[in-house]
Amino acid sequence: MKVTSSGIVNGIIQDKYGKRGECNALGMPICSLPLSIEEAPEGTKSFAVMIDDKDAFPVSGGFVWVHWVAANICKTELKENESQTAEDFVQGVNSWLSIQGGSHPAKSCSYYGGMAPPDAPHIYDIHVYALDTTLDLKNGFYMNEMYRKMKGHILAEAVISGEYAN
Repeated sequence: MKVTSSGIVNGIIQDKYGKRGECNALGMPICSLPLSIEEAPEGTKSFAVMIDDKDAFPVSGGFVWVHWVAANICKTELKENESQTAEDFVQGVNSWLSIQGGSHPAKSCSYYGGMAPPDAPHIYDIHVYALDTTLDLKNGFYMNEMYRKMKGHILAEAVISGEYAN
């Protein structure tokens, strides 16, 4: 399986998908990256996405920052900023829900919350999973719930990475 994003150019995530792009009233970047999935394995029924920032561990008080979790994606292309208008897949809470993110309400954090590295350029990993089922999840789910539901249903995983400067 192959995943690409026109929002990542030469390994760099373009400004508009993070803090130098569109932000909501809470200061959270909201313009989600476009994604394209090719060569999904036979039997794929849906895809799940998780974007994380492992470089956040030292500055977040000890955890990896989750920028987006989405499941039950039944198409091979996500358009730019589709997180804001999605009605055909479910989205979980991101780390802007946390104390470090400002303790925003779950409803405000149940979509893409883009890149805003506070200390240095960070590397962001975009994980895409091909699944043999759709998952019993509702908007506002937690990342760990998605991983538990995916267990035994992952046909393939692809990861792409990009850097976003502070």
